[in-house]
Amino acid sequence: MTRDEAISLIERYYAAFNTGDHQTMLDCLADDIAHDVNQGGRETGKAAFRAFLGRMDKAYRERLTDIAIMASDDGSRAAAEFVVHGEYLQGEEGLPPARGQRYELPAGAFFTLADGLITRVTVYYNLADWIAQVSKEEAAA
Repeated sequence: MTRDEAISLIERYYAAFNTGDHQTMLDCLADDIAHDVNQGGRETGKAAFRAFLGRMDKAYRERLTDIAIMASDDGSRAAAEFVVHGEYLQGEEGLPPARGQRYELPAGAFFTLADGLITRVTVYYNLADWIAQVSKEEAAA
């Protein structure tokens, strides 16, 4: 995979994210995808990733902007930085209650790529910042 092919793959992945096209996102992934959830554990496989997307859809409505994608010369690794614009729809265990609070925060992801597919994605955002934003919104409600 070339650098340009790697960037094109990540662009397709995030375009699908922004349109809610889960199938295209899944088509970008290797069957044994390793997904490192922000400040959580590792989930493996497309079935686990599909379930993750379902949980996310219930709890959040998100759109990414200002996406900047970088890739290694050999196309084996890539990274993306972006801004998440979201709405917290349904509470999750250990997190503040959801009441439609809006948030905006920078985030990033790191990818390993092989054979034209994403084999690992590690996502990071500042959870404390997110909690502060939705708690502030919660207090104002």
